[in-house]
Parts: sequence; structure tokens; C-alpha cells
Amino acid sequence: MTPFSTRVDLHTPVPEHLAPEIERRMFFVSGDIDAFELVVGDGEVRGVVIRSAEPVDPAVLADKVNRVVDSDVRPQRPTPAKSVWRSPHRREVREGTFTLLADAGAVSEAGEGQVAVGEPFLSLLEYFDRTVKKLLRQDFQVSEYRYPTLISTRVLETAGYFGSFPQHLMFVTRLHNDIDVYQGFQEKYAGAGIDSGVLESCGNVDYCLPPTMCYHTFHQYSGRELSADRLHVVTARGKSFRYESDYATTLERLWDFTIREIVFMGARDEVLSARETFMRNVFALVEELGLSGFCEVGNDPFFCGTDTSQRIWSQRLLELKYELRLDVGPDRTVAVGSFNFHDDLFGRNFGIQHGTGGLVRSACVGFGLERLVYAFLCQYGVDPEGWPAAVRTGVEGLSGI
Repeated sequence: MTPFSTRVDLHTPVPEHLAPEIERRMFFVSGDIDAFELVVGDGEVRGVVIRSAEPVDPAVLADKVNRVVDSDVRPQRPTPAKSVWRSPHRREVREGTFTLLADAGAVSEAGEGQVAVGEPFLSLLEYFDRTVKKLLRQDFQVSEYRYPTLISTRVLETAGYFGSFPQHLMFVTRLHNDIDVYQGFQEKYAGAGIDSGVLESCGNVDYCLPPTMCYHTFHQYSGRELSADRLHVVTARGKSFRYESDYATTLERLWDFTIREIVFMGARDEVLSARETFMRNVFALVEELGLSGFCEVGNDPFFCGTDTSQRIWSQRLLELKYELRLDVGPDRTVAVGSFNFHDDLFGRNFGIQHGTGGLVRSACVGFGLERLVYAFLCQYGVDPEGWPAAVRTGVEGLSGI
């Protein structure tokens, strides 16, 4: 229970259709916010009721909330949701799948935004990952890599991540390489627990936990000239990390998740064509498996930048990002995959040339494998007997739940 509650009024109300854009930012406004509820009336968002464990200066909260709304939300132009595909299947999806999995020992909460998974979840994850790769290889010559867990901070800076998604960054540091520091650490913290004071003994911030795999790929190809006689397709699977604050919810939103990512690099037309071809193949697979969901134009969660609203509007207007969403509850979906076109952004940032045609163009497709498996289980249940035959056949080594 959060004993402190205060209402923050917006300087000027914003249209109600922008409510989701406020909601996806509120927990990042202040670490003091434990819960919130938008105040809506007559088609407008007029304020926010904020709850916290300890009393917080209402004026400070009001300043922060209005600052974020004014910079990130209010200037956004109306862009009605546009669906580019909808599954012909309509499955009845009930709540409670995560509880069933937990009761069976198939999943276990391991910490904030972290979930340990066992069988049959692991086998399903491998099945869907193999299926995606097989689908990709039907039409494309593919190079596959396994990248390190850590990624250079400089790579994320080059990619422009700092100016786009600072709320998701997760830094890796270490103690200063000094005997006095090690001994001081042992004397103060060995057996006593860690607190934030330990950061005074740290200083290296050369690496981060990667928010996605494609930045590894662009770093790998940085400063190179790719041959113009073919489309370059690179895929990788790895752990990705995004700080999700209090938004973490079971397997739908994790700080630590597995992603299968595909990067297309080449000329503009062939990259766009490749994205479209692969996207349509994925839709066909979803239909074949009888899953219910849809794909719509989306936008990334840009945060606190001077041009946030403009970037969101451009991304949606130009249809640079599509999101594949599957049902996980009554009237509730989760994005399990995205199909993104970067144009020459990363070619320019990383100095990747495309023969004599100038900068390479790129697109990437990413699947959150835990989300994909979870959506499947939400729709088909945890009993393998109820799964489609193709999935039962493809999944090996099930222990049953």
C-alpha cells in the first residue's frame, strides 16, 4: 500500500487519445512514483493522481510531469492507428496463464523484471527460434553470429541511443583497478551488503548491457564497404536488457529477455522489399498456427529529447516501424515482433558504404522470444495436447506440465 497520494494537474489538458503516450512515460518521470492514475474527462487528460511510499513535494512532481508531457506528448500530431494485417483467427484468451506456469514450476520470478523459465517453455522457445530462422532462409542467404553479452558504450553513443532511449540504459561498471580499492571494498562491504556508496570506488563505464542485437551488427560492419551485388542479411540471437522501471509485468515486459534479430543491409528498394517479404511470411506462419493478433504501424518509446514528438510522428507517417501484436488476454495484446526500416541512419552513423551507391540502407526485424512463447501459451494453454500438431511435432524433449 502506498500511503502518500497527490494530484498533479496539467497546465493545459491534452487529448485523451494521447493517454497511452503519457502512461508509457510516467514511471520514468520519477523514481518516487509507485502507482498512478490519469484524470480524464470530456475527452481530455487533465491530470495524474500519483501514489508513493513516502511523501514527495507536490510542486517537484508537478514540474516533472508537466515537463515530460509538454516536451514528449503534447506536440504529438494525431496519427490514427493503422493496421496492415489481421489474423483471420479469433481465439478466446483468458487471464491466469503466468500463474498456471508458475504453479507447474515452468516459470519462476527471479527478481525485478526477471523470470527464470524451464520446460516446456525452453523447448517452445527453441522451436519458435528455429522456425523463424527456417522461414528466413527460405528466401535469403544468411550469415549468423553470436555476439558478446556486453556492448561498448561508444557503440550505443554512435548509434544515437543516448539521445533516444536514455530511460532503458543499463551500465556495467567495476571497481577501480587498485589494491587499496579492493581492500577498502572488502572492509566495508564483505558480509554487510552493497549500497550505492560502492559507486565511489567504481569508474569504468566503457560497457553497457545491450538493448538489442542489431547494434552489435552495425558495429561489426562499421567503416566497411559492402558489395552491391547482393543483399546482406545477418542474424543473431542473444540476451537484451532494457530497464523497464515499474512497468515489468510477468513475461510481457522484462528487463532481461532473449531476442532473435535479423538485419538487412543493401540498396533502399531491396531492403524495403526484403522487409516486406519476410513480414508477409511471418504473417502466414501466424495464420498457419491459428494464432490471433494483428500488425500495425508503431513507434519507438523516444524519451525526453528535444525532437521526440517529431520523431514519433515521422516514424508513424513514413511507416518505418510495424509491430506484430498477439493476444495475451481479453482485449489485451503484447508486441512479439517488430519490422523496422532505418533508411541510411546506421549506414551514416557507422560509416557503412554500399559499393559505389553511397551509404548502405538497413532494416531489422526482432522477435522477443519469451513474449512469443508466452502469447502462444496464453492462446493455446499449458497442456501440449491442446497445441497445434506442427508445434507438438516440432518441440522435442518436453517434460510436460
